[in-house]
Amino acid sequence: MLIEMQKIENKVKEITNCNSGEIPDFVFSSNQPIILKGLVDSWPMVIAGKKSPSDAADYLRKLYNGRPVISAYGEPKIKGRVFYNEDMTGLNCQGIKADLNIVLDKLLSHMEDPQPPTIYIASTSVDSLLPNFKQENKGLLEHLKPATNIWIGNQSKIAAHYDFPNNLACCAVGKRRFTLFPPEQISNLYVGPMELSPGGQDISLVDFDNPDFTKFPKFKQAIENAQIAELEPGDALFIPGMWWHHVKALNTFNVLVSHWWRDGQAFMGKPENALKLAILSLRNLPLSQRKAWQAIFNYYIFDHDEGDLDHIPDEVKGMLSQTLDINTAKRIRAELLNKLKI
Repeated sequence: MLIEMQKIENKVKEITNCNSGEIPDFVFSSNQPIILKGLVDSWPMVIAGKKSPSDAADYLRKLYNGRPVISAYGEPKIKGRVFYNEDMTGLNCQGIKADLNIVLDKLLSHMEDPQPPTIYIASTSVDSLLPNFKQENKGLLEHLKPATNIWIGNQSKIAAHYDFPNNLACCAVGKRRFTLFPPEQISNLYVGPMELSPGGQDISLVDFDNPDFTKFPKFKQAIENAQIAELEPGDALFIPGMWWHHVKALNTFNVLVSHWWRDGQAFMGKPENALKLAILSLRNLPLSQRKAWQAIFNYYIFDHDEGDLDHIPDEVKGMLSQTLDINTAKRIRAELLNKLKI
């Protein structure tokens, strides 16, 4: 049973007239995904891809610096779905280190296959692989110093997952379909194990092309809250941090370029670290104690607002100051490292 487009009524909001490559300011503060139609139409990568997959491959070859890439190879039977093996002890794809030219040759050689093997290069740094890419393809968001990565492959299906940073995903070659869910839908997505996942990030176990509603009944609620984004070559999609997204590449040769950036300073650390520490310290406490800690976390972390600690003099607020500076962050990190020693 396919999740048909008409079953997901919510379409991601589109804005047009973005051909200048300029991004409206309101995009950066949006808590909803937004499609920017034609934002990167002028990229040489996009222009080459619109001519043919071979032209797109040749353009990548021209920029390639010769470093090996890690590509995923899956047998035709997986039908593009990069996922776990049958008993979830490993993955259904094999990671292969190879020259980019060889991977591109393989992709082109299987374009006419009715059921090709899955060939997929995931999230590879543009700067480390294609050093002049950003000079030739107008660099976006440079003031935010984003991490810019490239994704190359055939008709892949990437399970729903979230990323902590914001993302501006640019569809350079081929078409892509994003199915997006707000963060609070996590309980309806049936997330798999944290220690092992295909892309290093927790993923939904639901097969979006054939959802098992007996095994995953709450997924119907997720569908009701989903949004669909259909991207043409040259379109970009803004994905707010923490939004879940399933990504399906629809053509036999596809290139996506993502730009990731975070709100706040990097020295504040990754929230995933706090989650793992909470799993260690709180998850297995009795329910009454977990509820008590939930109230404390709500007070200090999730529900705090400017002015709610005005009863404490500013000069002694310490780590509770409205703005955390790098020296305080270093002190907190040092205290944690010392306390975590066994």
